[in-house]
Amino acid sequence: MTSQYDYDVLYLGSGHGTFDGAMPLAQSGAKVGVIEADMIGGTCPNYGCNAKITLDAPVELTRTAERLSGIVEGNLTINWTQNEAHKEAVIKGLPDMIGGLLNDSGIDVIHGHGMFEDNHTITVDGRSITADKIVISTGLRPHRLDVPGADLAHDSRDFMDLTTLPKKIVIIGSGYISMEFATIANAAGADITVLMHGERVLRQFYAPYVDKVVTDLKHRGVKFISNADVTAFEQDGKQIQVKYSDDQLLTVDWVLDASGRIPNVDNIGLEKIGLKYNDSGVAVNDHLQTNIDNIYASGDVIDKTQPKLTPTAIFESTYLFKQFSGQTTAPIQYPVVPSVVFTSPRIAQAGMLAQDAEHNGYTVQQTDLTKDWYRQVDNEAIADNTLIFDQQHHLIGVTEVSEQAENVVNSLLPAIEFKFGSAEIERLIHLFPSIGAATWAQL
Repeated sequence: MTSQYDYDVLYLGSGHGTFDGAMPLAQSGAKVGVIEADMIGGTCPNYGCNAKITLDAPVELTRTAERLSGIVEGNLTINWTQNEAHKEAVIKGLPDMIGGLLNDSGIDVIHGHGMFEDNHTITVDGRSITADKIVISTGLRPHRLDVPGADLAHDSRDFMDLTTLPKKIVIIGSGYISMEFATIANAAGADITVLMHGERVLRQFYAPYVDKVVTDLKHRGVKFISNADVTAFEQDGKQIQVKYSDDQLLTVDWVLDASGRIPNVDNIGLEKIGLKYNDSGVAVNDHLQTNIDNIYASGDVIDKTQPKLTPTAIFESTYLFKQFSGQTTAPIQYPVVPSVVFTSPRIAQAGMLAQDAEHNGYTVQQTDLTKDWYRQVDNEAIADNTLIFDQQHHLIGVTEVSEQAENVVNSLLPAIEFKFGSAEIERLIHLFPSIGAATWAQL
């Protein structure tokens, strides 16, 4: 424990890139501080994952009732105001809960905007705070289009706080936020138009499966406009005109700018101390160390090839705890990191991607899961997966589109990460009937 500085380790930001490792670090005897300018816990619990999946839960229910129409009678509709109120009830206590856990671990939580003064000092509202080691864990924020009238558009946080759902919404962007919110708002009765920057949505996912989701959304009334270069927003009475592509106009009630997310590297003094970063985030080595040897980074703010997801941030935060507490000196070794888009149906993937395996000598097994008896229980109409095996028939990748895709990929992660062979697979007895049993029977 240092006597030269106020803290042994000081974290800038309080999200999963911080608290999952900061708490055990403090419990191990280190003096730890956390600086947070916004809500304790960061994006995921407050205006990201937790809020989104709560708003999506009724969508899942209506889709199931739709597939079982005639067996389940009645026309289910989503009451958006009540859905929003339920979301708020679910997540409103999380900042206090996380803050309480930090305090109980002996961590000092410092509220305010932190700026680097030097490589050992961060100032918060004029107060200088020093630390032996500092971890940048400031995450991402929504990108905003730089066009005239940009203040008329809203971001994902605004969408999840809507107490009344606008009738006509345009969503700008073609990534996972755009597609997830298009799914949710369409299911709740809004008229949705998606303005795409290019020709395709969800470019990081397997195109044939993305096409199935897009076709289904189009069937439900969602409109997609490709190569839509948005040039301006203008107020038109109570509505908004969106100008795009050669002065074409679209008049809507509400605009969601889902044009991407960017790292929070601005206005925290990185230039002043000479810390290296770029448009993708903070540059780190294989120990999550920046070019300044006592400053590290964790979570979505890092420039990395791994998916910028909550579980990745948790893994990095925990790794730094082990490094700082002397439990390891080894470089970080990322496990297989899955990813999912919570459309309905979902698309999930892990390991080698289906789009990368087809011409590389691996065994590619593609299955129409709608023919499986288990998927027929609730009449899944869109259900396919691709399994990729190496020459020893170890599973090395999975991609699935289905209502159960995230559960399937989660179930198969141990087989990919630990390279299970037939001997290990035969030792597993699954609960039956279950999605896990149905999934592992494919191996």
